Amino acid sequence: MTNLKKLLAITTRQEKKNFIILIFMSIFLSVIETIGISAIMPFITLASDPSKIVGNEYSKKIYDFFDFSTTTNFMIFFGLFLIGFYIFRAFYSIFYNYLLNKFAFGRFHSFAFRLFKNYTNLPYKRFVKRNSSELTKTIVNEASNLSFYMQSLLLIFSEFFTIVLLYALLLLMNWKMTLVLTILLGAKVLFLLFFLKKRIEKEGTRRSIMQSKFYKILNETFGNFKIIKLIQNEQKLYSEFSSISYGYAKANIVSNTLNQLPRLSLETIGFGVLIGIVVYVLFKYNDANFVLPIISMYALALYRILPALNRILSNYNTLLFLSSSLDIVYSDLSYTPQTEGKDFMDFKNKIELINVSFEYNKNKNVLKNINITINKGDKIAFVGESGSGKSTLVDLIIGLYKPLSGEIIIDGKKLTYDNIKSYRSKVGYIPQSIYLFDGTVGENVAFGYEYDKERIIEVLKKANIYDFLSSKEGIDTLVGDGGIQLSGGQKQRIGIARALYSDPEILVLDEATSALDNETEAKIMDEIYEISQDKTLLIIAHRLSTIERCDRKIMLSNGKII
Repeated sequence: MTNLKKLLAITTRQEKKNFIILIFMSIFLSVIETIGISAIMPFITLASDPSKIVGNEYSKKIYDFFDFSTTTNFMIFFGLFLIGFYIFRAFYSIFYNYLLNKFAFGRFHSFAFRLFKNYTNLPYKRFVKRNSSELTKTIVNEASNLSFYMQSLLLIFSEFFTIVLLYALLLLMNWKMTLVLTILLGAKVLFLLFFLKKRIEKEGTRRSIMQSKFYKILNETFGNFKIIKLIQNEQKLYSEFSSISYGYAKANIVSNTLNQLPRLSLETIGFGVLIGIVVYVLFKYNDANFVLPIISMYALALYRILPALNRILSNYNTLLFLSSSLDIVYSDLSYTPQTEGKDFMDFKNKIELINVSFEYNKNKNVLKNINITINKGDKIAFVGESGSGKSTLVDLIIGLYKPLSGEIIIDGKKLTYDNIKSYRSKVGYIPQSIYLFDGTVGENVAFGYEYDKERIIEVLKKANIYDFLSSKEGIDTLVGDGGIQLSGGQKQRIGIARALYSDPEILVLDEATSALDNETEAKIMDEIYEISQDKTLLIIAHRLSTIERCDRKIMLSNGKII
């Protein structure tokens, strides 16, 4: 698929309409440019010999229509008209460029939002296979690059129409000289396109790869800062970062250097051609009044054509350099996650797993023929060695994964894409590692929901941390990046409050206390059992001490219940 088809495939109908409107506006701008340049020749001709005003059929009609008293008045009128026309051209050009940039860079919002929406709607199984830094890079950088890509494409169209019309004008004046000009400039343009294409595409791919590594090493470094400070081996880290940073810089250095070649080459050839035209016309006609308008016309045309050719080549190089961004965004937007419906799913009695199997990769089952029943209000522990499938089983129960085979039944109703969203809303999840963003306690507790101060205080009290927060700034206490201002137990309690905020019917503890000391763990587990009396509690645990009060213990080994 060509890049243009890819671009059209990921733009909306309205965006396509706006794109076409801008193309027609660029054609009109090209017509204005051509008229502005073509008017110079008659102005210079008449100014050098005013007697031609009444001698020329067209100028005489204008002269008689406005009833000019002298040729001087006619020339003043002609000059003022040209000034007014150029002012109009300038304002129209500014307006067109405003709309062009508004359209091109406004697409960043469109692409970034659609990518963000796509990623958040990915099936959980597909999402966990992606690198979060790669997804961040695509939204922040590749979507932005695509705005520059669209701007470059529109600028190419605009400059192309201008060159076509100016060449048509020059052909009408002197087709032989224009043909020589076309051959010389055309040959140079084709050579530059052929010479630069593969190298710029290569550097564009290098840029994308290095940028991905950039995000990855930054996330890994800042996410493991304590370990970085302890290992005392910064040189290895510095060396790796330096290599990535240099690779990214080199890609941009090479690309921007190559972008200068068209301008320098075309300027050299263009001025050489112009000198040749001047010499040719002077020797052939030897009449200053005749030669001056022709030379002026070619000079003005080349003055506009050469920069236009340079901009076409420069923007074409930008398309090559950023083509990898288009490929990445196209690939991610082409995938449409299955829409989750809004059917209501009630949970009043029980959850049943009937002959459920699951696999991450083909021919490698993680779970095999699982059959369990969970009654509402049950407190169930899932235990087993690492890799036994206990976390995967709970993820299936709460609707994060879709079974390879078998069924999940809630109150006699099969769990499907139509009702899974309603079912998931009944789940509160407390992971082993609580992620707290750099904000207030209240903002972290209400994450993803409407901010309700009274509800926040209520769940913080249930999590037994409100008294501690009252000695600080209350729910406005700042937690720091990753919750660095809090202890492990305090972070865990805020995680519990977050899970309780939506008043879930099912509460999941995914080894939520395994990183805590025994005393803190015992206190938190007592609190969890207390606040989950009317809830279904699913606990994934290694320590038997945390599951002593469970109604049932489900032991897993090699993907099977034993």
